[in-house]
Formats: sequence, C-alpha cells, structure tokens
Amino acid sequence: MKAVVAADRLADSGGITLVDVPEPVPVINDVLVEVHASGFVPAEWQWSSTWIDRSGHERARPVIGHEFTGVVAGLGYGTTGLSLGQRVFGIADWHRDGTLAELTAVEARNLAPLPGDVEFTVGASLPISGLTAWQGLFQHGRLQPGQTVVAHGAAGAVGSIVTQLARESGAYVIGTGRANSRQTVLDLGANEFLDLDSESIEDIGGVDLVFDVIGGEVQRRSARIIRPGGTLVSIVGPVEARPVDGLAIDFVVESIPAQLTQIVERVRDGRLRSPIGTVASLDDAVATLTANTRHTGKTVVRVRL
Repeated sequence: MKAVVAADRLADSGGITLVDVPEPVPVINDVLVEVHASGFVPAEWQWSSTWIDRSGHERARPVIGHEFTGVVAGLGYGTTGLSLGQRVFGIADWHRDGTLAELTAVEARNLAPLPGDVEFTVGASLPISGLTAWQGLFQHGRLQPGQTVVAHGAAGAVGSIVTQLARESGAYVIGTGRANSRQTVLDLGANEFLDLDSESIEDIGGVDLVFDVIGGEVQRRSARIIRPGGTLVSIVGPVEARPVDGLAIDFVVESIPAQLTQIVERVRDGRLRSPIGTVASLDDAVATLTANTRHTGKTVVRVRL
C-alpha cells in the first residue's frame, strides 16, 4: 500500500517520502481501517514518539500522521463494539505507524463512530485539534461560564476550536494573532481580538484562563495577566512561566471517543466550524506537508478521492 514515511531522522522534513509499504496486520483489540482522510500536525518528524516505540526501541521508516477518518476493514482477535464497513474517526497511537496511508491499524478503544452526514475530510480535521481544545479548556482549565479566556493563535487549527468552544460555554473570549486574522477570529465568536505584533498583552487586564499555543515570550507575558486561582494551559511543552497565584499545566492530548462524539455533534448542528485550511491528495502529500509556505488552519490529506 502507499504511505508517507519518515525515512531519515537527521534529514528533518527532507526525509519525508511516499513509498509502498506492507499492509498492517491488526493484533488483539485492533481495528484495521481503510483510511479516507488524515489530518496532519506540522513537524511530526521531530517528535520522539515518531522514532521510538513504547518499549524504547528505534523505529525504522515510520508512517506518520495520527488523526483520521475511514471505514472498518478488519477486526483483530477479541475486538468488539465495531463492525465491518462502519465509518469511524479518531487518533492513532503516537508510537505506532500512523494514518497517512491507505490502511492503518488502530486500537478499537481509540475510535468513535463518524456520522454518515459528516464528510471524511471534515472529520479528519477534528480529532487532535478538537480534543486538544476540549481537554485544555474543560479537563485541565476547568473553564466555567462567565470567565475570561485568552485564546492564542485563535485563527489556527487548535485556537479556532478553543475560541468557539469557550464562547459556547459562556466565557468572554479574547482571541490573539496577527492583524490579518482579526476578522476571522471575530467571526469565530471571539469578543475581542488582540494583534500580538502591535498591541500589548498586558493591556488585556486580568483573565481566568490562557490557552497557549505559542510559548516563549508570549507565554511569559501571558502568565502575568492571570488572576489568582486562574490557569495557564500550554500545549507547547513544559511551561516556562507560571502565574503568581494560579496553575500552569502542559499536557499531551488523549484519544477519548466520548469527547470526539461531543465535538462532532457540534459540527453537525452548526455550533462548531471545522478548522480546515489546506486539502491535498496522498500523491501530493509530501510536497504539501514539507512546503515552507505557512498554512492557515488544519492540513488534511485526502487518501481516497
């Protein structure tokens, strides 16, 4: 089958290539999925989990990509709760071959049913971005109605969903980004927009939660505006700055099917807009994923056209 692999760890994006690889074989509690579309998070080839399995052994030529939609094509021994031909979506294990391929093997517990009225491309844009936003806001940030949230990178794949979910939950949302993102962020429901290039974070005043997708100086300045008891949530690695009288949390997203169902239901009824930016075919995936061009929103590879 065709798959996009990381062939050379030292080559960074230059080691990404489309090749033929053996079809995966589902093991106990696995599902073999015929992939229809796969979302992509930039620079996966830099993640340690791309190159090392759960036992700490090196992985050779790993298939990249982790979020996907598809159809169940096979069931491993002991797998229950899913049926052949069923539409599904979810996140593949970080330490196993991924989803930029015609077939992938995934643990059944990581899958949620994909409703028939949700396009495969739309569904593939949701698992990582949607679950990251959901878990950061509600599990780790403990967001409550009436609180004030700063959503950094509010026009991006994660930030756009953070903005929408926070506003739906009754929060006052301040989205940040570059000036050309202002109208997009306001259209997503943000109450205010802050241009990080020309406006000061400190002018925002006290907030209850900052959702950080940037890190560095932006994170350090953001920590200073968090009210006592507030939370800084980061998805860019260990937190470098902490609120004086609050919490600082960094986390790695988990695949939780019940949350995926909540997210996709919001897409179906119009409460949540999908963050799709660029759509490419599998044959064009390598050029798209390794291009120096900055993409807005989620990049999705359509495996079956």
